[in-house]
Amino acid sequence: MENIIEPSAPRGYFSTVKNLLKLGLPVLVTQVGIIVVSFADTMMVGAYGLNELAASAFVNSLFLIGMVMLLGFAGGVTPIIGALYGKGDHEEGGLMLRASLLVNIAMAGIFIMAMGCLYFLLPYFGQDADLMPIAKEYYLIILPSLLPMAIFNCMQQACNGVTDTATPMWIIIGADILNILGNYALIFGNWGCPELGLAGAGWSTLAARTASAIAIIIVYTLSPRYYIYWQNVVRGGSGRDRKLQVWKTSYPLMVQSGVECGLWTVGAVVSGWFGKVELAAYQVMNTIGQLGFMIYMSFGWATSIKVANYTGQKDFSCVRLVTKVGLHMILVLATIASLVFLFFTDKMVNYFTPEEDVVAYAMMMILPLVLYQYCDGTQLTYVNALRGTSEVKPLLWISIVSYIFVGISVLMLFAVGFGMETVGVYYSFSVALLTAAVLLVVTFRRTVRKLESQENNKIVLNMLSNGE
Repeated sequence: MENIIEPSAPRGYFSTVKNLLKLGLPVLVTQVGIIVVSFADTMMVGAYGLNELAASAFVNSLFLIGMVMLLGFAGGVTPIIGALYGKGDHEEGGLMLRASLLVNIAMAGIFIMAMGCLYFLLPYFGQDADLMPIAKEYYLIILPSLLPMAIFNCMQQACNGVTDTATPMWIIIGADILNILGNYALIFGNWGCPELGLAGAGWSTLAARTASAIAIIIVYTLSPRYYIYWQNVVRGGSGRDRKLQVWKTSYPLMVQSGVECGLWTVGAVVSGWFGKVELAAYQVMNTIGQLGFMIYMSFGWATSIKVANYTGQKDFSCVRLVTKVGLHMILVLATIASLVFLFFTDKMVNYFTPEEDVVAYAMMMILPLVLYQYCDGTQLTYVNALRGTSEVKPLLWISIVSYIFVGISVLMLFAVGFGMETVGVYYSFSVALLTAAVLLVVTFRRTVRKLESQENNKIVLNMLSNGE
C-alpha cells in the first residue's frame, strides 16, 4: 500500500486551480508531445509530396474515428478506478483494471476487423485515383497498431484514475521521440534506411504505439505504486459483473467520441470531393487545430479525475467546484489558442507544405477555426465532468443530436448547398459544438442534483432505520 497517495479535497477556488494544474500539466506535456509528432508527421509527409500529404489526410481521417472511439472507450476506466481510489479500495481497483483490459482488448479486435473490411471500400469514397496505391499501403500498416494503442489507453486511464498523470507522460514523450526519428529515417531514407515515403510514417507509428504498450506494462510490473493493482490483474477472476460494469460505463463514451470525431471525418471526405488541394489544406488546418483541442483535453481529463474521486467520496460540492474551475481554466486556454491561430497560423501553414495552392486555401479557414474554440472547450469540460460521475448515458443522445442531426446537416448545407466547400465545412463545426455545449451544461447540472438527492435520501433512510 505504500507510495499510494490518497486524494484530498480542495479547500477553495485557488487550491482547486493548483490541484488541477498538478494533474493537468503532465497531461498537457503529453498532449504537446502528441501535437509535435502530428506536426512533424504532416511536415515530413508534406515535404515528401502533395499526393502523400493528401493520402495521409484521407487515411488518418478514417482511422481517426476508430482511434478516438477506442480512446473514449478506455476513458470509462477513469471514473471506475477513480471512485475506488477515492474510497481507498485498491484491491478492487486492480480487479477492475483486469476487467477493463480484457474488454478493451476485445474491443480493439472488433475495430481491427471492422477497419479491415473498410479497406476494401476505399476506392468508393470519391477520392483522387492517384492517391489509392499510396493510401492502401499506409492503411494496412496502421491497422494492427490499434491493438497496442488500446492496451496503452486502458492502462493510461487507470493511471489517471489514481491521480498519476506523470507516468504516461514520460512514456508518450519517449514514443514521440521514437516516432519522429523513425519518420526521418524511413520517409526519406536517411541513416542507411530504405526510402519508404508515406509507408515509412506508417511503420514509425506502429513501432511507437507498440513501444508505448510494452513500456506501460513494465511500469505496472515494477512500480511499488501499482503493486496491488498488478497483483490483482495477473491473479485473474475479474468476473462477468465487472466486465459488464466496464462496458456500461465505456460504451457511451466510445459512441460520443466516435460520433463527434465522425463529423470531422465526414468533413475530410466532403473536402476530398472538391479536390486534393482542398483535402490537403483540411489536413493542415486539422493538425494546427489540435493545438487547441489537445491542450483543452489535458485539463478536461484532470477535471474528470477529480470529479471521479469526489463522486466516490459523495462530495458533490467539490464536484461542482472542480468543474467550474476546470471550465474557467479551459476558457483561458481557448483565448490563448485563438490568439495564436489569429497571429501565427500563416507562418505555421507554410511549415507544413511548400504547395502555394494549399497554403492559400488553408488561410481561408483561419476565422472558422478560431470561432469554434470556446464551444469546443466548454463541451469538452462537461463531457469529462459527466464522465467523472459515471453517469454517461446522456452522452449518447447529446452526441447524436449535436454531431449527426445538426452537425452533418449544417456541414452539407454550408459546403455543398451554399457552395462554401471546405471553408463551409469548418464553419459548420461551430454550430455542432455550440449545440453540444448547451446540452452538456444542462445535463451535467441535472445529473449532479440527482446524485446528490439520491445520497441525501440514503442518509435519511439510514437515520430512520437506526431510530435516530
